[in-house]
Amino acid sequence: MSASYILDSIITGSDMAWSQDKQRLLVQGEILVETRSHKMWGGAVTAWMYLPMVRSQVWQQLTDYPRWVQYFPDITKSEISHKGEAKWLYQAAQKAFFFFTAQVEIYLNVVEVLGQQIQFRMVKGTFEDFNANLELKDCGSGTILAYTVQATPLIPIPSIFIQQAMNLELPANMRKMRQVLCKSQNNS
Repeated sequence: MSASYILDSIITGSDMAWSQDKQRLLVQGEILVETRSHKMWGGAVTAWMYLPMVRSQVWQQLTDYPRWVQYFPDITKSEISHKGEAKWLYQAAQKAFFFFTAQVEIYLNVVEVLGQQIQFRMVKGTFEDFNANLELKDCGSGTILAYTVQATPLIPIPSIFIQQAMNLELPANMRKMRQVLCKSQNNS
């Protein structure tokens, strides 16, 4: 199965044009990003990255949710709990802005499709709404990870600012995630 076929299947529903150059950049380590509006005060973003690891190794590390504090520098706490059959994830984060520091916390319902997808849906938290999906696809001897987030803060901030922040921060977070995931693989 070619990398081109894999990328085409991942971007179904996306507006991003996937030229051969963009596909090559992705496999060479670039983080590709597409932002869009979400409600009046929210934003949505999808970021794609290539990981030079087999999908089962990536899955094992991604579902170690307390470890997410290593992937995303703004996350200060990440704990998993179970409510009956449901799996919940509690995360707290702190982000410094120009003149203030925002602290957020969120409880997410986690639904896993073994080895393929993780869905996060907000149960409660300091957002009006928050949803995220992680999808994993094989790509040669590696894995393509697609991470989609859509969120609306409680504080009304114009959508364009939310999108711009997501567009700047998610690629840096994804690079950090790749660094931690690959370092762990090399230490195994």
